[in-house]
Amino acid sequence: MDLNTVMHHVLIIHEVEDYPVWKAIFDQAATLRKAAGERSYQILNDENEPNKIIHFSAWTSTSAARAFFESPKLVEIREKAGVKAPEFIYLHQLESGIL
Repeated sequence: MDLNTVMHHVLIIHEVEDYPVWKAIFDQAATLRKAAGERSYQILNDENEPNKIIHFSAWTSTSAARAFFESPKLVEIREKAGVKAPEFIYLHQLESGIL
């Protein structure tokens, strides 16, 4: 893999109190996320627990993602959005493909 194309990803798993409220706040933060280095994202939920949200995103770097998600501003935004006990997993892509 060309090192210039290495992608950095973040997998966040958390429960939200109310999905529509969380989603509105998530959408409002799009400009902040982009400026911090987020390049793309996917939102999924657990089919058995609809308020268990998975946010999977690609970033310019792991350090940019950490700085963003650990910032006091994001802690405040998460509280306002009703996020409970987020789990952050920072990942480096080793390979990708389409079958």
